[in-house]
Amino acid sequence: MLALQMQQLGEAEQLASQVLKSDRSNTLAAEILGRALLAQNRLDEAIVHLAKFARRTDEPSIETLLAGMLATVGRRDEALDHLRRAVARRPHYIPAFVELALQLRKSGQFDEAMTVTESGLTFEPQSADLQLALGYALADRNERIRAQAVFAKVHAAEPTHHDALLALAAAVIWDGDYGRAADLYRRALAMKPLDDTRIRLGKCLLELRQPEEAEALFRTATHGLSKLAAHAVIAMVSVSHGRIFLQPSATLDFLRVRNN
Repeated sequence: MLALQMQQLGEAEQLASQVLKSDRSNTLAAEILGRALLAQNRLDEAIVHLAKFARRTDEPSIETLLAGMLATVGRRDEALDHLRRAVARRPHYIPAFVELALQLRKSGQFDEAMTVTESGLTFEPQSADLQLALGYALADRNERIRAQAVFAKVHAAEPTHHDALLALAAAVIWDGDYGRAADLYRRALAMKPLDDTRIRLGKCLLELRQPEEAEALFRTATHGLSKLAAHAVIAMVSVSHGRIFLQPSATLDFLRVRNN
């Protein structure tokens, strides 16, 4: 696991494979191998490996990891089947409830997503991830007041929870509170310097009429590559105080990116 955490993917793959040769039922090794293959963009191999392991065991952690990969390649029905089996296992595996709720939401089954999260919360009422999943489901059902209250509750309980920061930031924007959203996005960005967060913060700053910092964030998020410019461009033109470019070349020049 340490090799995987340190992004030594080849070593993680080799070590996990060696363990599985001597112990075919080692769940941790199976998970590490699957994650190592995924991190190397070998998704098809990861799916084959995890599916084979899942057929031999009843491990909900493996079925949950496999389901996420299946959904990524468009096999959502299979993913849902695996996840429904995983949430029925005992003892309860909470990440399976979270992943099932996510995949149900992505397939438009918002009511069932609500039911799944509420069921999971009866077993683990303090789970921040499950509470966030409930908030997302409420938001999908346009129950924004309840959703915002859920996100605020999670943030109050765990102020450094990264996903709670992002969820609450998006929720306060519903009320037009771009200042608070920007503060939350800044905190999230300090924890994890993700480009999506930079773009979301940039949009808030444009609404707050702070274009210089916003545009610097957009440029950072593109990394000088035109293939990464689309999200930044959409962000700039979609806000009330954004920018409009008449020529694509002007957009690329503004973001200081090169064609690739």
